[in-house]
Amino acid sequence: MSITYIYIIIAFAISLVFSLIGTPLIVKLCNTYGLFDLPNTRKVHKYSIPRLGGTLFMPSLSIGVVVTLLIMYQGINKDLEIGISNVMMVTGAFMIYIIGIFDDLRGMKATHKFIVQTIAALLFPLCNLMISNLHGLCGIHEIPIWISYPLTVFVILLIVNAINLIDGIDGLASGLAFLILASFSYLYFNLKAYLFSLISISLAGAILAFFFFNMYGKVGRLKTFMGDSGSLFLGYVIAYLAIKYQMHDEPNGFPYREESLLISFTLVFLPCIDVIRVAIQRKLRGKNMFEADKTHIHHRIMQIGLDMHQTLAVILTVFFSICLINYGLYVGGLQTTYIIGIDILIYTVFIWIVERMKAEIS
Repeated sequence: MSITYIYIIIAFAISLVFSLIGTPLIVKLCNTYGLFDLPNTRKVHKYSIPRLGGTLFMPSLSIGVVVTLLIMYQGINKDLEIGISNVMMVTGAFMIYIIGIFDDLRGMKATHKFIVQTIAALLFPLCNLMISNLHGLCGIHEIPIWISYPLTVFVILLIVNAINLIDGIDGLASGLAFLILASFSYLYFNLKAYLFSLISISLAGAILAFFFFNMYGKVGRLKTFMGDSGSLFLGYVIAYLAIKYQMHDEPNGFPYREESLLISFTLVFLPCIDVIRVAIQRKLRGKNMFEADKTHIHHRIMQIGLDMHQTLAVILTVFFSICLINYGLYVGGLQTTYIIGIDILIYTVFIWIVERMKAEIS
């Protein structure tokens, strides 16, 4: 086994253990001070659940990465440069993390959260970390900077809010995020971009620990939700990793890889397309696009009679299926434009089937 693989395992283990130890303490704190996610007509859960489980994501990630880098430098002394884009990510992630905690503790207007999210998103293009090439999508390659800037900010906001809004049942946001981050860790490792591989796997370790408590913790004891502090932070880090991976212009990216945009797209497709669908449907019905309701993919599936664990299994199966289909189509030589079109068609047909089943039950 390569020694670098060992460092990846160390980062994962440190973050996992830190979160496993810290989560019961967070749950105890929530129980002591009454920091609960209360049930209502829009939410699926029926009991008051501690809501600060996600506050450990950022410290777990930080400890996992920092300790592992210290070990690496003492060992094989890899040249890992921490550039301006990394500093920007840390700054933006901290902003997102803080507003998430504030929202979990005191509540925060959606407009105020959106303003902070936008400021954090603007940090990306300010340090030339952006979507500047569509890699042949619709026949387009290089795009002008006046399109690249707003497109990058839009994609960041989309991913951040997609992860936040899909966090509606046990294990869904954390399960998807774990799979996405584990994939990015592998992809960055293959590029020898070890810092980004460590970031991905360290956060995956924290999420795996949370997943255990969220899915299998008993109500009133160790069960917890991640809250906005966790879901917004997850979304921001995933957005960073996705945009960083598809880049190719030095020094802020990697050598040109034709498939890089498709890979980033594939990993974030499911939560993002669901948010877009819900927003469009609300607009067509004359409702506020940001008004909370029960029309997300997990709500719809549960409305046909499946419980939370069954719904989670269905959505993760759809995620895996799209990944496998895209891989097969790309290896088969199909262009990215057609692959993305097929993804949208698959999702549309899936939602149509669920809606038909729901209508028959009603």
